[in-house]
Amino acid sequence: MTLTDKKDGTSDANFRLPAEQLAWRCDPAVFDFTTTAELPSLDGTIGQDRALAAIDFGLGIRNGGFNLFILGEPGTGRSSTIKKILNSRATAEPVPDDWCYVYDFSDDHQSLQIRLPAGTAKTLGKDVDQLVERLAMELPKVFEGKEYEQRKNQLGSEYQEKSRRLYEGLEQEAEQKDYLLQRSVNGLVLTPLRDGEPVLQQEFEGLGEDERNRIEAVGAELQQRLTEVTREARELDKELRVATLAMERELLLMAVSRLFKELEEKYRDHAAVIAHFAASKNNIIERIDEFRQPETVKINLPMLEATRQEPSFERYRINLFVDNSEQQGAPVVYEANPTYFNVFGRIEHFLQMGNAVTNFRMIKAGALHRANGGYLILDCREVLLTPFTYEALKRAIRNREVKIEDMAEQYRLMATVSLKPQPIPLDCKIILIGRPVLYYLLHQLDVDFRKYFKVKADFDHLMDNTTGNVQQYALFVAAKCQQEKLTPFGPEGVARVIEHSARLSGDKEQLSSRFIDITDLIREAAYYAGQAAEPVVGRQHVEQAINAVNYRSNKVEERIQRQIDDEVLMVVTSGAVVGQINGLTVYLLGDYSFGRPARVTARTWLGRSGVVNIEREVKLSGPIHDKGLLILNGFFGERYAHDKPLTLAASICFEQSYGGIDGDSASTTELYALLSALSGVPIKQSIGVTGSVNQHGQVQAIGGVNEKVEGFFAVCQARGLSGEQGVIIPRANVRHLMLKEDVRAAVTAGDFHIWAIETVDEGIALLTGRPAGRRNQQGGWEEGSINALVDDRLRTMAETLRDFSHRNKDT
Repeated sequence: MTLTDKKDGTSDANFRLPAEQLAWRCDPAVFDFTTTAELPSLDGTIGQDRALAAIDFGLGIRNGGFNLFILGEPGTGRSSTIKKILNSRATAEPVPDDWCYVYDFSDDHQSLQIRLPAGTAKTLGKDVDQLVERLAMELPKVFEGKEYEQRKNQLGSEYQEKSRRLYEGLEQEAEQKDYLLQRSVNGLVLTPLRDGEPVLQQEFEGLGEDERNRIEAVGAELQQRLTEVTREARELDKELRVATLAMERELLLMAVSRLFKELEEKYRDHAAVIAHFAASKNNIIERIDEFRQPETVKINLPMLEATRQEPSFERYRINLFVDNSEQQGAPVVYEANPTYFNVFGRIEHFLQMGNAVTNFRMIKAGALHRANGGYLILDCREVLLTPFTYEALKRAIRNREVKIEDMAEQYRLMATVSLKPQPIPLDCKIILIGRPVLYYLLHQLDVDFRKYFKVKADFDHLMDNTTGNVQQYALFVAAKCQQEKLTPFGPEGVARVIEHSARLSGDKEQLSSRFIDITDLIREAAYYAGQAAEPVVGRQHVEQAINAVNYRSNKVEERIQRQIDDEVLMVVTSGAVVGQINGLTVYLLGDYSFGRPARVTARTWLGRSGVVNIEREVKLSGPIHDKGLLILNGFFGERYAHDKPLTLAASICFEQSYGGIDGDSASTTELYALLSALSGVPIKQSIGVTGSVNQHGQVQAIGGVNEKVEGFFAVCQARGLSGEQGVIIPRANVRHLMLKEDVRAAVTAGDFHIWAIETVDEGIALLTGRPAGRRNQQGGWEEGSINALVDDRLRTMAETLRDFSHRNKDT
């Protein structure tokens, strides 16, 4: 059927689209292969030139703050691309140094870090472990050996002889003064003599006073001398202990030096290691009492004795913190769970006697330590969801060091003593991966973000539909088949995959970069080919996979279609009705979207309230939808209110709509319904309409055009195609058409039509079969046109309202 505007000769054929414009077909002949098994592996990433240039710059510049933020939608290859680039780049870069922690002998609550060339720390750890084993074995023997006993006995003999001489001299002096030096349970006692015999107490009392005074004076003198000798004897004992300790230290130092000598020679070029060895030797000497033969301590419990604990040598070992001995090139670390401890390391504890105890060997490295000297990849969303991680990451970048802290300390009411490891200097390129919304939120709300992540690598979800990208797509399909050992694709199968990619992009001139969806399609198509025992994946297998995905997700779509078929939802696809039109909507269900028509009605009456949106009044419409409706007021004012006031009251409603709606794609639909209601000319119900409009009456592009067309086609097909049905879309949306095969077939057969328009006047003419009309030289509209009828109705309404107002005043 052809509609003709008799006054201007305009025909609907001028707007009707041929089937060739309804989709883009990928010609299999452009591929020079029989199956994808013949193709080489894919080198690089498809269609992300801007992002790749940014990555190359960000990785090349070494100045501070030039870390990268990889932004893009999931599935665009952002993670796999950066990992592939880093792994390739890192192999040519030097292996970073090892790091280890050692005991700080000057402060028990500190741990010192030592930096060593790659592989050296592991060797050092093994060497020190062997050294500790020898220390534990050899040091106790120092105090069990013959040399020790000989030197100890010699010192004892020397000082015993000195002590003996002191007492012998005192004894001789006492004898010369008629006193006897005796030993008793209370120590040394001086007893006076008379005729060589001790003077008894009774005998002493019987002596004359002068004699007693003489004896007492001599005794006091000797007693003072005894005190001096005793003090000298004690000094000799102290000297003996000091000499013995010096002798033991000398022997222990000789033994320790002998054990350390080989390692000191081996690591003489590493000053920090030599300093640690020196501190270890000094500490061993200071702990000399712990290495002597343990003595048995008697206790009151029968058959039980307590022995002194064996000395510990753990503090002399090495904590191998970061080991790069097996690293090939710079490290590339991806931390999937970026908790604070996983990124910045932790200090582990163990329970001992009910208390949490730790030591320097329980300091564990985090991802930032392992990536030091290389690259660290983090998921931005996970970083932001994890407490402390983001702020600590910024501190590490700012201070250029990684500090291990117990973050719970700041929340305790009482400060506790804990281990404080020395910070590790940081030299690492940090890469955050996230969606664009996270990047722009951080850039706007966090003043530090732009200082520390200066390089933005933006992965687009679209790429240009060029011959080169089509060939690259074929290589991508081949690469996935080779990597996952899938059935190879033939040219027809690859072409259908690329066509589906264009459908996902919503543009004939674009292809989708959401390779996660394409990869799933490749796997499912290969599965169906395998089920059919086909050696090559063809077009039919890809089609089967697409239909299977839709079938798994379209339960709601089928139920809505059933309600339309059962006339529960009122949709008319034949006849003509005043003020009623079939608008086209899209239902978004997360992973699936589909289109269906919705009845839009408009009613007008005398008044000044303007156009009332019922959805807006009940808060079921979004701001964009409301904006589209308010534009209609501007359209009516500009077109019809130059010579009269606009005294219009109207209501517009999406019938049987019980959920929220948004978007401006129904603004032309609502305008057509209003024009019909004002002019009294019915609208064909066999045509569905979509498109937004501006105040000049120009029809603008909308989204979801494929779903909308296919949704209305499904309703018409279920009721039987009459050859009069079709959809009016904006001309700007023609490039976005990637319609299904059954729609294209119906258009080819003339059973269904798609019209593309640029103005509202073109649309209302198609919907009513009556010309929209143009203004004449007098400023009026062509007689009998839609615009003339609307203008006349609005003039009548304005005059009626004026007359009504005058009558009220007279009354």
